[in-house]
Amino acid sequence: MSLSWPWALAALLVVPVLLLARWWANKRRKRAALRVSSVALIRAALPGRSQWRRRIPVILFLTGLLALAGALTRPQASLAVPSTESTIMLAIDVSGSMCATDVAPNRLTAATEAAKKFVEDQDGRTPIGLVAFSGIAALLVPPTTDQQALLKAIDGLTTARGTAIGQAILTAIDAVAEVNPDVPATGVDLGDGPPGTTVTDYEPDTIVVLTDGANTRGVDPVTAAEQAAARRLRVFTIGFGTTNPSQMVCTPEQVGSGSPMRGDPQGFGGGGGRNPQIDEEALTQVADLTGGRYFQAEDSEQLSDVLGDLPSEIGLRREDVEITAWFVLAGTLLVFAGLGLSLWWNRGPAVRRRSL
Repeated sequence: MSLSWPWALAALLVVPVLLLARWWANKRRKRAALRVSSVALIRAALPGRSQWRRRIPVILFLTGLLALAGALTRPQASLAVPSTESTIMLAIDVSGSMCATDVAPNRLTAATEAAKKFVEDQDGRTPIGLVAFSGIAALLVPPTTDQQALLKAIDGLTTARGTAIGQAILTAIDAVAEVNPDVPATGVDLGDGPPGTTVTDYEPDTIVVLTDGANTRGVDPVTAAEQAAARRLRVFTIGFGTTNPSQMVCTPEQVGSGSPMRGDPQGFGGGGGRNPQIDEEALTQVADLTGGRYFQAEDSEQLSDVLGDLPSEIGLRREDVEITAWFVLAGTLLVFAGLGLSLWWNRGPAVRRRSL
């Protein structure tokens, strides 16, 4: 926490000044006290108060004054808030297994629909890029605010052989490096390796990897994640699909030239029940290593929910937020609570009888 006006801390002196004034008043009162014949008569006339009833109102009142005095310094708290300057890189798996129909009508269709909804739901100010990966990874759309270009590219995704998750992460890193000068490209030597990171170290840019299988080509995903961590980039991973065997069916438009289903004479891919297992261990390692999170989505609804919730977690930056209002609120409540209890507990015998 920081203070905008630290010199206003002098206002805290009001509490010791009041305590000193009370001590002085009590001292003068004792000197001017009158001698009476029966102390018992005075005690009977005064309202009965226990030790804690005398002290609690004073403590509340003085604590409230301290809070109000603290508000004068305009305190600020450093909070992680969503950044409007972040870049989001979507890396979508287009391997042949995305033709599996365990998610209707198939995984690729469900993934593209969820990705398009995610793009349409953004405010148009956050740059989004698109990486498609199968046996290789390709940057289809560099980070842009042109939603129509993104939607067109997502609609045009086609399947191919292999799954290169690690290469997709490296491709996304290089795409971020093109727009953020603080992020070195993957070919740059960073020295001794990835440093330890904390939430205050992260760049606002984020990589989101959606896959339905395990890495089969190229660099290992954990090795690629180390490169992302060294550049303070968080990677969020999503494992999509179920482990239930299902037919592999894609439309002719979804079957690319490198797809294992290209030879289908009907223009469709069709096949028996084989679904690759999602490498949840590797995806979790990637997320943990970079400060991201791993999510599992078994159907289109869960996938839409995961992507819909991502803006609340990605692109965080540290920002000093003034919390003066909370100090004022707390101080006011404490002062009135102290005054209220003091008046209530010190009311006269006649008032107490009427309240019964």
